[in-house]
Amino acid sequence: MSSYVITGVSRGMGWEFLTRLSSDPNNTVIGIVRDKPATVKRVHEELAGRSNVTILEADVTKYETLKKAAAEAASVTGGSLDYLIANAGLNMSWDGLDPIGDLAAEPEKLSNYFSAMMNTNVLANINLYASFMPLILRGKAKKVVHLTSALGDVDFARDYDLTLGSVYSASKAAMNMVTTKFAAQYRGDGVLFLGVCPGVVDTGQFNDLTPEEMAKFAPMLQKWQAYAPDFKGPVTPEAAVADVLAVLEKCSVANGDSGAILSHFGNKQWL
Repeated sequence: MSSYVITGVSRGMGWEFLTRLSSDPNNTVIGIVRDKPATVKRVHEELAGRSNVTILEADVTKYETLKKAAAEAASVTGGSLDYLIANAGLNMSWDGLDPIGDLAAEPEKLSNYFSAMMNTNVLANINLYASFMPLILRGKAKKVVHLTSALGDVDFARDYDLTLGSVYSASKAAMNMVTTKFAAQYRGDGVLFLGVCPGVVDTGQFNDLTPEEMAKFAPMLQKWQAYAPDFKGPVTPEAAVADVLAVLEKCSVANGDSGAILSHFGNKQWL
């Protein structure tokens, strides 16, 4: 039996992590969301009968709510935790289609956006890891993973002149370093820290692009195609979650993997 805590399970990949992992009745699966009643309702409607699912309420950007969630999780698991999956985060939006020099033309908007992105995608996960570390240290698997992005890879951005999603990319690059620092601190305790990119996942973000927006996004698609000629486009959340979990299971501290930032292939091939 394994225990899991997953942030951001109300939709998208978070929901799929919750669904997939709780399909094994031997697992204890705890989901963290901001809106507990709505997610509990969905669990009752779509995952009826799964007594191994617990939904806790916390805003990952608020430290005290994370500490409370960690205490509540400990009461569910008996004080230990095998896997912590940092799935919650902000995706690129305002910075998604314009290069960073253009964003800087609106300094106040850029400042607010930058703060929100870094607070949610980086600082919140630092606090998440710290809050749940006492449980992880008592667990059997001792594995912690955050969902990163190919856009956070400096070499990939440099080699292919990837200009879009600048602030989002910076937040992912920063979180990659945070993961490596946690790995350095807890390697001697046998805790595995990873960043795994799920690939390009269809969560509806491409559905409502206007012709003008699509024209801005097209060069990015062309660069992705140049990088990976066999790239076929976004995959389903189900497929992405299966890939991430496969990488997580394969990696170990003993094999020297802790602190690694990997693709869904388990290497540095992003697409």
